[in-house]
Amino acid sequence: MKIIIDDKIPYIRGAFEEVAEVVYLPGSKTTPEIAKDADAIVTRTRTICNEKLLAGSSVKFIATATIGYDHIDTDYCEANGIHWTNAPGCNSKSVEQYIASTLMVLAEKNGWNLSEKCIGVVGVGNVGSKVARISKIFGMKVLLNDPPRERAEGSEGSEKFVNLQTIMNEADIITLHVPLNMKGEDATFHLGNETFLNGLKRQPVLINSCRGEVIETDAVKSALKNGQISAFVCDCWENEPDIDLELLSLTEIATPHIAGYSKDGKATGTLMSVQAISEFFGLGLENWKPTVVEQPAEPVFELDGEGLSDQQIIAQAIIHTYDIRNDDTAFINNVAHFEQLRGDYPTRREFPAFTIRIKNLNESILTKLQQLGFKIQTT
Repeated sequence: MKIIIDDKIPYIRGAFEEVAEVVYLPGSKTTPEIAKDADAIVTRTRTICNEKLLAGSSVKFIATATIGYDHIDTDYCEANGIHWTNAPGCNSKSVEQYIASTLMVLAEKNGWNLSEKCIGVVGVGNVGSKVARISKIFGMKVLLNDPPRERAEGSEGSEKFVNLQTIMNEADIITLHVPLNMKGEDATFHLGNETFLNGLKRQPVLINSCRGEVIETDAVKSALKNGQISAFVCDCWENEPDIDLELLSLTEIATPHIAGYSKDGKATGTLMSVQAISEFFGLGLENWKPTVVEQPAEPVFELDGEGLSDQQIIAQAIIHTYDIRNDDTAFINNVAHFEQLRGDYPTRREFPAFTIRIKNLNESILTKLQQLGFKIQTT
């Protein structure tokens, strides 16, 4: 059998070589001619898996090592007997870390006490649930909006979730974690449009780290200029990699679609894809696991809480693992190299890869650090 693999998927080399012919290519270089005699494709978001690519091919299975799957024409695949899978939740902890760093950087810049802020989480799946969890650890008031879950969970859902208007009325920060749905009752295409933005009551910070097309670029630019939102944090852009440079210039924190790019998240996405293809074709690779060899520069660090607030202590821990300002600076200085910044993204490890040697920390803050995933070492 023949498997085509996006050459930017980490840790996958060697997984299939003993059982298949393997072709590694940049995602955008997978053409109909190359796919014609392939049995499977392992991809990311840059390979558009639609009729143009797949018609007349022998492809039977597509695995995307990503949460999102809007690059796969699922209707076409299902109508033509092509099975597909994504990797739900694979990088949810990475996005959690991204949002945590964002909140701490914004708090420092604006002098916020996060425990006095209200955050609205729109989309409460694998990622949104984790963002809600850390926001509660930070002491924030958390509003959850997820119409599909609310309907599915019945009376319990009606107590847990609020409608979008409530978030528009009450949230100081709104963070989007929805899939891209182009149509239907739960359409999210251009959810952040002029109507939504004009209806905001508290001039919130808006964060988009899900899909670029969830926001309407021109509407967000107008909202920033006219004060409907106080700031915009953006990881996902319309028309990537040819993003709107005016919106970039107006954005508080800008990154090149890397929120989920921790090494841990990538390894999980790779594992889920390999396991899915192995199970479908009966390849016997159920015990295969990727090896993450990259370590943080300082996996063990000291944290002295004397004279610091709980928020300052948590901020120091989070920023040690990931300072989003570095990605913002790199992007602003190299905006023409959007894809290269993603392809050559430096090592980022999630909270559980770090051990904190503690001094002068009380039990309450120790509990919060452990809830975030840090290992604790007493001195």
